[in-house]
Amino acid sequence: MARRIIIDTDPGQDDAIAILLALASPELEVLGLTAVAGNVPLALTSRNARMVLELAGRTDVPVYAGCDAPLSRPLVTAEHVHGKTGLDGPVLPEPQMALQEAHAVDFIIETLRREPAGSVTLCPLGPLTNIATAFRRAPDIISRVQEIVLMGGAYFEVGNISPAAEFNIFVDPEAAAEVFGAGVPLVVMPLDVTHKALVTPTRNEAFRALGSKVGTAVAEMTDFFERFDLEKYGSNGAPLHDPCVTAYLLAPGIFSGRHINVEIETNSELTRGMTVADWWRVSDRAPNATFIGDLDADAFFTLLTERLANL
Repeated sequence: MARRIIIDTDPGQDDAIAILLALASPELEVLGLTAVAGNVPLALTSRNARMVLELAGRTDVPVYAGCDAPLSRPLVTAEHVHGKTGLDGPVLPEPQMALQEAHAVDFIIETLRREPAGSVTLCPLGPLTNIATAFRRAPDIISRVQEIVLMGGAYFEVGNISPAAEFNIFVDPEAAAEVFGAGVPLVVMPLDVTHKALVTPTRNEAFRALGSKVGTAVAEMTDFFERFDLEKYGSNGAPLHDPCVTAYLLAPGIFSGRHINVEIETNSELTRGMTVADWWRVSDRAPNATFIGDLDADAFFTLLTERLANL
């Protein structure tokens, strides 16, 4: 049976590619996309999610708009990375499919209550506001989650929005602290691994060479947002952060990490949103997350390119 997932997302070019990889993979059944404010405000993330589904020809997958602001802080966005729409690069038509009437948090709660316990995996690609809100409103669903596989945080790579914090965790550290402390089996894709998933010019040309609408759009997405990382890091291409989540579900063997304790800093203005990862196991705090540190980049891009060819 296909693994059943809910993708919680704030598209974002790399979110879009993560979603496309899931839709192209028969091992995964996407029950719905839940949009959250993050890279851009909610009106745009919920729009972009629908645009990605229409690009893939998958209007059967419902989209739900969720929380438009963090639990207790003003929203911080990242148009400087993703462009004013959040999905700059390809020219995609405005979506025709409608948003679902239900709130994303209600969809998450109702789905986890309806489906057999331990049968639904949550895949957050943005701030954790929707997930934390669902856990607050319905604590009974926490034990029903099979696993959470998320993109967020950093340890050796420190921060990309502040000196100490990765963007997704920084935007809503209180939500992240609640999710990391909930006791759900947790796999974390931090910058430490995503910065090794670099779209080099050769890898991007492989997307373009697919000769499809999806392949061309993916190449144009990475053409756009790599400019930020090239200038900032001097790297040979753009890191594909969020597709690491989907790839882990499909091929966990190409990743490696450690089961350790990870805590979220919420009080310090200097290190707000820092993921304090006990990589060296020097504390007595109980492990609560599998924190990924490395991947086989060639295997990752082979998987991604082969699957995108299915769309």
